[in-house]
Amino acid sequence: MELAFVTALGVGGATIIGVLIGFLFQKIPHEFNDVILGFAAGIMFAAAVIGLIIPSLEEGNIWVTLAGILAGAVFLNLADYLTPHLHHLTGMDQEAHTGKQSHINKVMLFVLAIAIHNLPEGIAAGVGFGNENIGNAITVAVGIALQNIPEGMVIVSPLILAGVPKLRVFFIASFTGIIEVIGTMIGFGAVSIATAILPFALAFAGGTMVYVVSDEMIPETHSHGYERQATYALILGFMTMLLMDHYIGG
Repeated sequence: MELAFVTALGVGGATIIGVLIGFLFQKIPHEFNDVILGFAAGIMFAAAVIGLIIPSLEEGNIWVTLAGILAGAVFLNLADYLTPHLHHLTGMDQEAHTGKQSHINKVMLFVLAIAIHNLPEGIAAGVGFGNENIGNAITVAVGIALQNIPEGMVIVSPLILAGVPKLRVFFIASFTGIIEVIGTMIGFGAVSIATAILPFALAFAGGTMVYVVSDEMIPETHSHGYERQATYALILGFMTMLLMDHYIGG
């Protein structure tokens, strides 16, 4: 329980670290943004496969794992009907033809979308601790924390450009990290109460992460002309997680 709680704070705290770094840059160039998000996508994809989907197969059977992956993807697909896609909300390539309040509303929808996607990420970090392989759980948690840093960074710029005071920007952006802390404890609590759901829960969390990588992160990094750099960054992120799994998860 203590390890899961400390991990929850670390995962959520990584977003806050990203927010603080974002204040240093404020206006992040597209090329840098796409490369760092590509790296995060590679980390997230590897964490989903190595730390969640493969352990699900080891704990259950192929059909439970497949059902969990599909359920996780469908869950986020339904969530996307409630909140617009992240790459449609950044507003970084669009001229402001509407009033300031309308622009702020759009930016807040952007933040809300990130917060909603952070909940299953937190659950993914939490359910790993229901497995006896703590190394895998730590690998997943560290991977999620690493990709939370650039995520926190990209929240800051649109809020500041919308005219939101910096102190309020910090609290709004930090809220997305708090959501992840809550998700981590939900995931840990769920599998602690009913270990029978562990294989499905692991696959479900893995499915949500794969969905976010494919539906949100890769399209975002390939929409500004820097897709080659983003692709190599994704591969580097995937390799980083393989190294982590070798030295931590093994």
